[in-house]
Amino acid sequence: VQLQASGGGLVQPGSSLTLSCTATGGDFAFTEYSMGWFRQVPGKERELVADISWTSGIANYVDSVKGRFTISRDNTKNIAWLQMNNLKPEDTAIYYCAGSLLDGRRWDFWGQGTQVTVSS
Repeated sequence: VQLQASGGGLVQPGSSLTLSCTATGGDFAFTEYSMGWFRQVPGKERELVADISWTSGIANYVDSVKGRFTISRDNTKNIAWLQMNNLKPEDTAIYYCAGSLLDGRRWDFWGQGTQVTVSS
Protein backbone atom coordinates (compact mmCIF):
# COMPACT_ATOMS: atom_id res chain seq x y z
CA VAL A 1 0.00 0.00 0.00
CA GLN A 2 1.29 3.42 -0.93
CA LEU A 3 -0.04 6.51 0.81
CA GLN A 4 0.32 9.95 -0.71
CA ALA A 5 -0.29 12.94 1.53
CA SER A 6 -0.92 16.42 0.23
CA GLY A 7 -2.47 19.74 1.13
CA GLY A 8 0.03 21.30 3.47
CA GLY A 9 1.03 24.93 3.29
CA LEU A 10 1.63 28.21 5.06
CA VAL A 11 -1.43 29.75 6.65
CA GLN A 12 -2.24 32.41 9.19
CA PRO A 13 -3.55 31.63 12.66
CA GLY A 14 -7.28 31.05 12.62
CA SER A 15 -7.22 29.71 9.07
CA SER A 16 -8.34 26.34 7.80
CA LEU A 17 -6.53 23.72 5.81
CA THR A 18 -7.47 20.28 4.54
CA LEU A 19 -4.94 17.50 4.18
CA SER A 20 -5.61 14.59 1.85
CA CYS A 21 -4.17 11.09 1.82
CA THR A 22 -4.70 8.87 -1.20
CA ALA A 23 -4.07 5.14 -0.99
CA THR A 24 -2.99 3.08 -3.96
CA GLY A 25 -1.75 -0.42 -4.63
CA GLY A 26 -0.88 -3.15 -2.14
CA ASP A 27 -2.51 -6.37 -1.08
CA PHE A 28 -5.12 -4.81 1.18
CA ALA A 29 -8.30 -2.97 0.30
CA PHE A 30 -8.69 0.53 1.71
CA THR A 31 -11.61 -0.72 3.77
CA GLU A 32 -9.34 -3.18 5.58
CA TYR A 33 -7.28 -0.67 7.50
CA SER A 34 -7.79 2.23 9.84
CA MET A 35 -6.39 5.60 8.85
CA GLY A 36 -4.54 8.05 10.99
CA TRP A 37 -2.83 11.40 10.84
CA PHE A 38 0.36 12.02 12.80
CA ARG A 39 2.45 15.12 13.15
CA GLN A 40 6.03 15.75 14.15
CA VAL A 41 8.12 18.78 14.99
CA PRO A 42 11.91 18.74 15.19
CA GLY A 43 13.15 17.35 18.45
CA LYS A 44 9.83 15.80 19.43
CA GLU A 45 8.27 12.41 18.99
CA ARG A 46 5.72 11.82 16.29
CA GLU A 47 2.24 12.41 17.70
CA LEU A 48 -1.00 10.73 16.67
CA VAL A 49 -3.40 13.57 15.98
CA ALA A 50 -6.47 11.68 14.81
CA ASP A 51 -7.49 8.27 13.59
CA ILE A 52 -10.59 6.65 12.22
CA SER A 53 -11.34 2.99 12.66
CA TRP A 54 -12.04 0.75 9.68
CA THR A 55 -14.18 -1.50 11.86
CA SER A 56 -16.38 1.00 13.69
CA GLY A 57 -15.86 4.23 11.80
CA ILE A 58 -15.25 5.93 15.12
CA ALA A 59 -12.78 8.79 15.10
CA ASN A 60 -10.42 9.69 17.93
CA TYR A 61 -8.50 12.88 18.47
CA VAL A 62 -5.69 14.13 20.65
CA ASP A 63 -7.05 16.64 23.14
CA SER A 64 -5.21 19.58 21.61
CA VAL A 65 -7.16 19.34 18.35
CA LYS A 66 -10.59 18.26 19.56
CA GLY A 67 -13.26 20.53 18.20
CA ARG A 68 -10.94 21.95 15.56
CA PHE A 69 -9.83 18.97 13.44
CA THR A 70 -11.99 16.39 11.72
CA ILE A 71 -10.78 13.15 10.19
CA SER A 72 -12.86 11.47 7.53
CA ARG A 73 -12.53 8.90 4.78
CA ASP A 74 -14.19 7.96 1.53
CA ASN A 75 -13.86 4.23 0.99
CA THR A 76 -15.09 4.49 -2.59
CA LYS A 77 -12.23 6.82 -3.51
CA ASN A 78 -9.51 5.45 -1.21
CA ILE A 79 -8.98 8.86 0.32
CA ALA A 80 -8.75 10.11 3.88
CA TRP A 81 -8.83 13.76 4.92
CA LEU A 82 -7.89 15.85 7.88
CA GLN A 83 -9.91 19.03 8.01
CA MET A 84 -8.11 21.52 10.24
CA ASN A 85 -9.94 24.63 11.42
CA ASN A 86 -8.88 27.50 13.63
CA LEU A 87 -5.25 26.62 13.16
CA LYS A 88 -2.78 27.73 15.79
CA PRO A 89 0.97 28.27 15.61
CA GLU A 90 1.44 25.18 17.76
CA ASP A 91 -0.13 23.11 14.99
CA THR A 92 2.96 23.78 12.89
CA ALA A 93 4.52 20.42 12.04
CA ILE A 94 5.09 17.88 9.34
CA TYR A 95 1.91 15.85 9.01
CA TYR A 96 1.93 12.19 7.99
CA CYS A 97 -0.91 9.88 7.09
CA ALA A 98 -0.74 6.24 8.03
CA GLY A 99 -2.70 3.01 7.72
CA SER A 100 -3.20 0.36 10.37
CA LEU A 101 -4.24 -3.24 9.82
CA LEU A 102 -4.67 -3.66 13.57
CA ASP A 103 -7.11 -0.82 14.17
CA GLY A 104 -4.50 1.55 15.53
CA ARG A 105 -2.47 -0.92 17.58
CA ARG A 106 0.24 -0.91 14.91
CA TRP A 107 0.75 1.39 11.96
CA ASP A 108 1.74 -0.51 8.85
CA PHE A 109 1.74 2.00 6.00
CA TRP A 110 3.07 5.53 5.93
CA GLY A 111 2.82 8.41 3.55
CA GLN A 112 5.46 11.04 3.06
CA GLY A 113 5.07 14.12 5.19
CA THR A 114 3.42 17.36 4.24
CA GLN A 115 4.48 20.56 5.96
CA VAL A 116 1.91 22.69 7.73
CA THR A 117 3.11 26.07 8.96
CA VAL A 118 0.84 28.38 10.91
CA SER A 119 2.32 31.82 11.22
CA SER A 120 1.32 35.44 10.99
